[in-house]
Amino acid sequence: MSGRSYVSATINGERIDFLCEPRQSLLEVLRDELGMTGSKEGCNNGNCGACNVILNGVLVNACCVLGVEAGGATITTIEGVANGDELHPLQTSFLEDAALQCGICTPGFIVAAKALLDAEPSADEARVRHWLAGNLCRCTGYDKIVHAVLDAAEVMRLTPVTR
Repeated sequence: MSGRSYVSATINGERIDFLCEPRQSLLEVLRDELGMTGSKEGCNNGNCGACNVILNGVLVNACCVLGVEAGGATITTIEGVANGDELHPLQTSFLEDAALQCGICTPGFIVAAKALLDAEPSADEARVRHWLAGNLCRCTGYDKIVHAVLDAAEVMRLTPVTR
């Protein structure tokens, strides 16, 4: 017996069954077992936000959650933010506002911003800055990222997003 556990979760709207080791993080499961490599491993201890996912409506660092804890959960990763080939307004704003460079932190910022705007569509600049404080970027600085989130929020208020 391998000691692997059977887990079933809804990931990006699709029920997915997988096997994982008891000590394997959700990030490792997503990347290594399921091929969802959008979530990045930055620090692997919950300090950088590069691996952010939304787990049962709560923003979490996937490196700090065990894969077995995802049983029965609903998870949104960066792969589930777009609606097919149609980019989410956050993704579009990040591109248009040049709010990315190397890309390591970008998925985590977008997922974190999505969690914020889903809960608080009218979040102001101070709230966005506070909310994103758990995400680290070493390339772009934070102004472009914050402005991209605010631009996306404005678009989302005018045209509600279904995903």
